Amino acid sequence: MKIIVTGGAGFIGSTLTDALLARGESVAVIDSFNDFYDPSLKRENVAAFQSNPRFSLHEFDIRDTRKVAEVFKAEMPDVVVHLAARAGVRPSIQEPLLYEEVNCIGTLNLLEAVRSIGLKNFVFASSSSVYGLNSKVPFSELDPINCPISPYASTKRAGELMCFTYSHLYGLPVSCMRFFTVYGEKGRPDMAMAKFTKLIHEGREIQVYGDGSAQRDFTYVGDIVSGLINSIYKPFKYEIFNLGGSNMIPVSRLIELIEMNLGKKAVIRYMDPVPGDVTITYADVSKARDLIGFEPKVVIDKGVEIYVKWFLEREKRRTGI
Repeated sequence: MKIIVTGGAGFIGSTLTDALLARGESVAVIDSFNDFYDPSLKRENVAAFQSNPRFSLHEFDIRDTRKVAEVFKAEMPDVVVHLAARAGVRPSIQEPLLYEEVNCIGTLNLLEAVRSIGLKNFVFASSSSVYGLNSKVPFSELDPINCPISPYASTKRAGELMCFTYSHLYGLPVSCMRFFTVYGEKGRPDMAMAKFTKLIHEGREIQVYGDGSAQRDFTYVGDIVSGLINSIYKPFKYEIFNLGGSNMIPVSRLIELIEMNLGKKAVIRYMDPVPGDVTITYADVSKARDLIGFEPKVVIDKGVEIYVKWFLEREKRRTGI
């Protein structure tokens, strides 16, 4: 089977690509290697795939309508896993137009490219941020999505709706996967797990927005990839699924776990809460469990242990110390 993974050089994308190649699938990655974070990290992520004859890499921006159409015509994929996006709640408040262009126009370009090629499945990466000011926990796919509080969240909800439109008009099978705070090896350096671990390890100050009581449903990347793989092989006319650890903890507890595994204490500066941040995320994964066999297996205590061990080994390779 030929699978296109957009954003396949990133954190989740490269982890998924590795798993798909190990299953014997052919994978074409599309990635712009933009500078949201150090592009060399993304190139490092895909370096191991370059010698695999079932792997190909296309470096361009999904806002390029002509290039999207050209590559899809050449590759003729059976499945598309659309992970490419401008990520992050806080940066989207600073650059809302960029987020709208990449996350909405880019997604529309992909949908236009696949609507006439007989695609077997289109898997769209959404986000728990779409729940916004939802006061009911845990968050269910049946909850109304009326109050997203960041441009990023709004673009992800817009992507879900556009996917529904193409499913309705053209019979395109679509699964929208709402990710809940993904962490793990190769994690984005701007996210709490990676950022806090690096700064605590170096003895530098970490900044916590709010008092540390905000709660997150941290989800290990291996569990996310398992959910994605299950969804690839089981298409639906149109469905939305939560993919989360279904076990929320406060940010303060995350810091404690990182301290414990590093054997170092954090130097913390508490900052004012940031507009756009929600106070809680918590996934009801019963639908994903029932329909695609999703079952989060790595609890946060074990996940932090795995991540910190990977981080320390990588630092040792990088510094030689």
